[in-house]
Amino acid sequence: MSFPKKLYFASDFHLGSPSYAKSREREAILVSWLDTIKVDASEVFLMGDVFDFWFEYRTVVPKGYVRFFGKLAEMADMGIKIYMFKGNHDMWMFDYFTREFGATIISNELIIERSGKKFYLHHGDGLGPGDHFYKFLKNFFRSKLCQWLFARIHPNLGVGVANYWSSKSRIANEKKDTPHSPKKSEYLPVFCRELLKTEYYDYLIFGHRHKVMDMLINEKSCYINLGEWVLTRSYAVFDGEDVKIEYFSPPFVNEA
Repeated sequence: MSFPKKLYFASDFHLGSPSYAKSREREAILVSWLDTIKVDASEVFLMGDVFDFWFEYRTVVPKGYVRFFGKLAEMADMGIKIYMFKGNHDMWMFDYFTREFGATIISNELIIERSGKKFYLHHGDGLGPGDHFYKFLKNFFRSKLCQWLFARIHPNLGVGVANYWSSKSRIANEKKDTPHSPKKSEYLPVFCRELLKTEYYDYLIFGHRHKVMDMLINEKSCYINLGEWVLTRSYAVFDGEDVKIEYFSPPFVNEA
């Protein structure tokens, strides 16, 4: 019996943080989730901050994550299309994942249409009003000059410093979240309303905020934030008709 293929959206795994042991636990959960969705997925959108830090030197990448990479390669070999978005933590992705398992790397927004629905997809950083200092830093970090300069640093030092900062990042102190009702003044809903003045989208989906959100921006367009995977393990799935937020509870994890 045939069944419709689905689109899956998830973000903010922050692999590598806050420690090797915690990251490995999260990686095992993530691989288990990918195993469950591979049976009916046509496309998987990993929407930024997959890693708490990532930099591709010409001949070196950060070690680890082999189970995760292996699962993505298996899914790609099955014909499942994989998209990896650059987040604010892993914006230094270049062509490694494209060469290894054919992933499409998304630097900013991705606009797609599926089953008559139009989607606007973005990690969510640097959008909307305000936060001009971060927007300046983002442009600098993504510049060829900054990337060239960082590539001159020996990986032991560059990755070592990055891993140290990962242990101090907000993800290390994440607290359990519940579905969140965003204020109309929050920057991503504001961005969505401005965007919808010139172009229609059925769904506008983001990561970055670490809050599970699902709200109507107007009578038809829906803003969705995917949450995170340190505690919540939330994601979205499009079944050809609607997008729904779901949560993954692996059988080998004690939720108590």
